[in-house]
Amino acid sequence: MRKRLLSTESMHPATPEENWLNLEDVAEVEITSEDPDHPIEHALTPGHPEGWKAGAPGEQTIRILFDEPRVIRRIWIHFKETAVERTHQFVLRWSADNGGKFTDIVRQQWNFSPDGMQEESENIYLDIANVTTLEVIINPDISNAQAFATLAQLRVG
Repeated sequence: MRKRLLSTESMHPATPEENWLNLEDVAEVEITSEDPDHPIEHALTPGHPEGWKAGAPGEQTIRILFDEPRVIRRIWIHFKETAVERTHQFVLRWSADNGGKFTDIVRQQWNFSPDGMQEESENIYLDIANVTTLEVIINPDISNAQAFATLAQLRVG
């Protein structure tokens, strides 16, 4: 029998290696709210493991408005919840006409549990051209309208 010990570092997803877009240089971001201690930059740029947190409870929207239409080949999105058991849902979608009409990329629910699953990552490969807008809509807890949305990391390539 062949076997291999997993290090604790390999148990936690790191940002996949890629030539990610520097969103600060190529886009503007709109958000419905943010906690001043956890701004959206913490989820969209490397080096901030705590990520973004909403400043108000309930469903939240993060919208990335590209300066020029883009070809998007990959999106990596990562959520983390270590304190509260909850079922969150998110929708990731794109638009070629500055948000006039959106097409869903993924719609997913995930159950977080402090004693079990604490992280969710989606590594999405696609090939869409003329993307003017990416949007993430997060419902932090489908059974609790007072929950606060979070996003650990989002990368676009």
